[in-house]
Amino acid sequence: DRLQGTLDLLILKSLASRGTMHGYGIPVHIQTIAREALRIEEGSLYPALHRMAQEGWIRAKWGASENNRRARFYSITPSGMKQLAEEEKRWSELTQAVARVLQFV
Repeated sequence: DRLQGTLDLLILKSLASRGTMHGYGIPVHIQTIAREALRIEEGSLYPALHRMAQEGWIRAKWGASENNRRARFYSITPSGMKQLAEEEKRWSELTQAVARVLQFV
C-alpha cells in the first residue's frame, strides 16, 4: 500500500543507480535498500515494467541470470532519466506538502 504511486519512481531510481538489472533483482534491491520496509509483489512489478517499457522509459532484453537461467534484463533510457527527474520532483513536492500539514499547529 505504501508504494501506491511511487513504484515507477522506485524502479527508475534503482535502474539509474544500479544499471541493468533482471526483473527479480529490482524488487530485491528495493527491499534491501528499504531495510525490508517496502515489498513489491510480482503482480505489481511486471505490469509496471511492461508499461514503462511501452512508454520508452526502460529497455528490456533477454539474457542469462547469475545462475544461468533465462531472464529479462531492464535498463533505463534517456527518456526514463527525464521521467525519473519529474518523478523525484513530484515526490519532493508531495512529501513537503505532507510535512507542512503534519507540522501545522
